[in-house]
Amino acid sequence: MTRVFNFSAGPSTLPEEVLHLAAEEMMDHRGSGMSVMEMSHRSKMFTDILEATERRLRDLMSIPSHYRVLFLQGGAFTQFAMVPLNLFRKSHRAGFLHTGSWSKKAIAEARKYGETQILASSEDTGFTTLPPCEPSRVDPDLDYVHITTNNTIFGTCYDPKLAPPPRFEAIPLVADMSSNILAQRYRVEDFGLIYAGAQKNAGMAGMTIVIIREDLIGHAGPKVPAMLDYQTHAKANSCHNTPPCYAIYIAGLVFDWVLRQGGIEAMEARNRHKAALLYDFLDGSDLFRATVAPPARSLMNIPFLLPGDDLDQAFLAEAESQGLVNLKGHRSVGGMRASLYNAMPMAGVEKLVEVMADFERRHG
Repeated sequence: MTRVFNFSAGPSTLPEEVLHLAAEEMMDHRGSGMSVMEMSHRSKMFTDILEATERRLRDLMSIPSHYRVLFLQGGAFTQFAMVPLNLFRKSHRAGFLHTGSWSKKAIAEARKYGETQILASSEDTGFTTLPPCEPSRVDPDLDYVHITTNNTIFGTCYDPKLAPPPRFEAIPLVADMSSNILAQRYRVEDFGLIYAGAQKNAGMAGMTIVIIREDLIGHAGPKVPAMLDYQTHAKANSCHNTPPCYAIYIAGLVFDWVLRQGGIEAMEARNRHKAALLYDFLDGSDLFRATVAPPARSLMNIPFLLPGDDLDQAFLAEAESQGLVNLKGHRSVGGMRASLYNAMPMAGVEKLVEVMADFERRHG
């Protein structure tokens, strides 16, 4: 069997070590005689898996004790609604930094429950930049401010080292960190709430991580459905109903793998190296072009263009024939996009650059 280099934006490539271990344990998890898929979520064995998974995530992200960790279902889309339903506590107003498709969807959901303010937007540049925001000019009565730390479609990122997210002293900052959680070091204390779909850097589709400061729990109104109330899940340690058991198990294996690699700092250094290799080629190319300029560039999702659709199709076909798959750009942007999540090996990026260079020699 030959594995391809999978550049999908999500679900994305997983570490091969994780896939091998999951395969070994598929029929018999550590002497239990059953798969994790078959276990009762109330059993001691699964409770041990759940607790160990949370401990590993806390270790990786240095999550303070006054934050709760929840493993939920519904993806980031459900969080677009859960956040306002739980955090609209006083003014029922929220601020947004509008940086692309996912912030647009978060804004649309929040508008159903209260007032939204666009504090800054990069729409005028086609979302290829990060909009400036001056925290001192923001309404201090906002219930929260929402950002998307990494924009999967457009390839921009609030890079904690090069272009850090704004900080608001008295307003909880909420972050959709779906596409760069565990890939770059953020201080959890700088946020009131972090949420992330698991299917990019933290495991498989079907689970959403929520990291929430305890004082933000317990404010949902009486008409909020129980399953959309963070307090429901915090009280039950993510087991109010059957949780995404197998996705939690896979996430635990991924967290172990990240720890063995040296933790988030080591992953970030590796990710910067991978991204630099591709960006350096793009910046020196006469045929391919990156769409985002530094310092707003994402380490995870790198969109790039060729001069025409015919060349796009020719390149994508050649890349796939060389085992480089899922490079087609999002339909709203076009072109190509290489997603370089934690589990993408350096060899995959080296192969991509090699194929791009050869294509340019023949078509440039």
